[in-house]
Amino acid sequence: MAAQALIPSLPVETDEDLMVQLQAGQEDALSALMNRWRAPLYSFLNRRVGDAADDVFQESWIRVVRARDRFDPKRKFSTWLFQIANNLCRDRWRRLSSRGRALEAFKRERVATHVPDEAPEFRDTDPMRERVLSLPEKQREVLILRYYEDRSEAEIAEILGIPKGTVKSRMHTAVRSLRETLAAEGDTE
Repeated sequence: MAAQALIPSLPVETDEDLMVQLQAGQEDALSALMNRWRAPLYSFLNRRVGDAADDVFQESWIRVVRARDRFDPKRKFSTWLFQIANNLCRDRWRRLSSRGRALEAFKRERVATHVPDEAPEFRDTDPMRERVLSLPEKQREVLILRYYEDRSEAEIAEILGIPKGTVKSRMHTAVRSLRETLAAEGDTE
């Protein structure tokens, strides 16, 4: 124990400090941020866009680098990052035609029901996944941010650029829709 007392503790840099360093041209700060946020961001994107998570993940970090000078260090980095990623998800869904959305749903269904041995990372055991993905986008995004990403209502409001009351309303509607879906499925079995 005495040896541990002799080792000085290094200050842990906040995400916001790392962004200031990135703004100053220190590229290793980006690596540190990516290492910290790789799993949470990828998890969020996987729930939002499924197979397209890799592309949106990469584009999110490209946008972080491009917009680094516009980052306000008084803001929370994670909220800013998720705002960028969510906007990319929204843009992607807007670009898909109704035919494209049907094809995406078909791909997700195929991946969920049959996973080749060479791609175990696509295995998703969450029984609610398809139900959540079937919700309208505005309901789906608040639900994923709240229950899967554990974001507060205030953070969700900032990420989505909507009032906190709208977050609550969308959350209520999403939960009600899921309950109705579960009840209907229970009646048919």
